[in-house]
Amino acid sequence: MNILRLRDQIKFLEKDEGFTLIEVLVTMAIISIMVVGVALTIIPETGKAQIIRAKSDIRILEQGLEMYRLDMLDYPEKEMGLAALKSLPSGVDEERYRKGGYLKSLPDDPWGNPYVYIYPGENDVYDIISYGADGEVGGEAADEDIVSWDK
Repeated sequence: MNILRLRDQIKFLEKDEGFTLIEVLVTMAIISIMVVGVALTIIPETGKAQIIRAKSDIRILEQGLEMYRLDMLDYPEKEMGLAALKSLPSGVDEERYRKGGYLKSLPDDPWGNPYVYIYPGENDVYDIISYGADGEVGGEAADEDIVSWDK
């Protein structure tokens, strides 16, 4: 009885079955369709995420500017720029300036361009602007300007 069972196990192990070419091609086609579907869903969301990040960065810069104003009694001059939030600018009262600055680092916008700071602002007390993906004034969709006064 053990010999019969052993013989059946040997026959099972000797079977050399694999996948046919058709099975492999069908599997690859299904995986390709799934990858394309996921990519078409994710790619448009990347642009939205960059816009959301730029708006978030602008809010953080605004908080830094408000802390600077509370200590220094005014916002940094346009010439000082947003760099005044990170390190002591020349010509300001060193006693009043917060040790370590107001921000640990100054972010660039999601497209790698620096944020534009204008003081006094044309639309608010100060303006902070990201010119979007194209880095130029104006534009639509991903190229649209993201601004501090558009709450």
